[in-house]
Amino acid sequence: MNKKELRTVLLVEDSVADAEMTMDALTEAHLANPVVHVEDGVECLDYLYGRGAWASRDPGDPAVVLLDIKMPRMNGFDVLTQLRADERMRRIPVVILSSSHEESDLARSWDLGANAYVIKPVDVDQFFEAVRTLGQFWAVLNEAPEAE
Repeated sequence: MNKKELRTVLLVEDSVADAEMTMDALTEAHLANPVVHVEDGVECLDYLYGRGAWASRDPGDPAVVLLDIKMPRMNGFDVLTQLRADERMRRIPVVILSSSHEESDLARSWDLGANAYVIKPVDVDQFFEAVRTLGQFWAVLNEAPEAE
């Protein structure tokens, strides 16, 4: 893969308000990477595997998956479990972006193979700063191994 190629940021978030704030923050960070928003774990897996509504999407894995935990149909834990069990998907960076302060959610996310866990700040300015930093790190600064 060409190092200059801009890889997608995949945002998996069922809250429209949180998704809009996250996308605004990524735009404000001047992140050139395209952002794709899906609303639950089922749609996330459809996107990653290029099936259903996403069957004709351009190939390639996202630079990072920003994954909420509590969603309808399929939650973030189930998505993370499936990704880490799949040889082809296990190296995709997954950042849990959740409003949960529960220690059990944090521990379970790490145990399942999350690359980071970020609690959504209640304060809008803090939220924007957290997402800008996340986007810049995972989409610009982080070096991933070449696909095998």
